[in-house]
Amino acid sequence: MVLTTCGYLLIVDEFLGIYLRDQLAMGVLWREVARRAQRNNRGTELGEALAGVATAIAEDVETFRSIMQRVGVRTNPVKTGLAIGAERLGRLKRNGRLASYSPLSRFEELEFLTMGIEGKKQLWTTLRDLAGLKTRLPDVDFDHLIDRAAHQRADLEPFRTRAGTDAFAMSTAKATTPKEGR
Repeated sequence: MVLTTCGYLLIVDEFLGIYLRDQLAMGVLWREVARRAQRNNRGTELGEALAGVATAIAEDVETFRSIMQRVGVRTNPVKTGLAIGAERLGRLKRNGRLASYSPLSRFEELEFLTMGIEGKKQLWTTLRDLAGLKTRLPDVDFDHLIDRAAHQRADLEPFRTRAGTDAFAMSTAKATTPKEGR
């Protein structure tokens, strides 16, 4: 429902702008995590899959920026800067190893990326169906963007489950190893 009063339209556009800026910040965060995970797994089958996903996420961020520009929403460099800073701070999180990449690091990166990709599918659906952008931007193929996210998720899923099994199998093995001297 669209009312013709200027105040209502202004509020709707204001809410859309806030939503889009928040979503852009999250997309930038996921892009940075994907790039970091790809670097951490370079030279492996997972690294190759992550390279493709990281490239696709970066392209999706640029598509999203273009959508924002076309609907007249400016980016917020503070929000996107904070997202990049959050990714950098996330590197300091304990991972079970003092100074190296651990199986838990791999799993958590993949888990976070798959959550982000699922969120991106929801984002494209929301923009298409609830925010009315399918009508405002008829040349944007939201169905293609949703399918693209589904393929990214499918590409990572076997690696995510393997990484989880590896990470938690190690913790289970430690818990069941008998302690010496008892």
